[in-house]
Amino acid sequence: MNKPAASASDVWDLPTRLFHWLLALLIGTAWWTAENGVLVWHRRAGYCVLALLLFRVLWGFAGSTTARFAHFVRGPRAVVAYLRELPRRAPRAVIGHNPLGGWSVVAMLLALLAQVTLGLFAVDVDGIESGPLSYLVDFDTGRTAAQLHHVVFNALLALIGLHVIAVLFYLFYKRDNLLGAMIRGHRHLPGLEHIVSQLRFAPWWRAAACLMVSAAFVALLVKGLGR
Repeated sequence: MNKPAASASDVWDLPTRLFHWLLALLIGTAWWTAENGVLVWHRRAGYCVLALLLFRVLWGFAGSTTARFAHFVRGPRAVVAYLRELPRRAPRAVIGHNPLGGWSVVAMLLALLAQVTLGLFAVDVDGIESGPLSYLVDFDTGRTAAQLHHVVFNALLALIGLHVIAVLFYLFYKRDNLLGAMIRGHRHLPGLEHIVSQLRFAPWWRAAACLMVSAAFVALLVKGLGR
């Protein structure tokens, strides 16, 4: 059974924070290895990204309160209401992702899933460097996957840029340090302590189980289906 948050200021659990920073590191690694032609490590970085994404999807249903999709994916009315308040200098206290940030998380996850999936089927122009599942499609389809792999990455760069701009906007305009919260795991939320105290943090073994299932699936996908 989930246990209560350790203190009134605890918001982000350790698995969610580790996912965030490991994903940032792996995206940077995937970009650098692709730019420098280190494709063996590019593929390995992609496999790790896929495992992390699958973990995050599982954690979005089985994880702590603020990590669950049901907690931060809100309807259009909530997003519009939040957008109307956005120009206000004073930050609106939100536990976890705000309604706009929640959909940015979904967009990022979907774009990354599309990116790594395309990479699995991508075929290089000479047909030598290919994804592990490229043999399942013909050459033209593999080349299309490779081209879309580049296009989606550019879209990812745009999403990452918007994410950085949003963090800076909240830090300097609204004086709300979202970056620090994702590092430390807690935020100062005056007046909402009674709500924060009701958050539930999932036990560590559940995170370990989600990660093992995700890693096993990727290993099976790459080694079991790939040649």
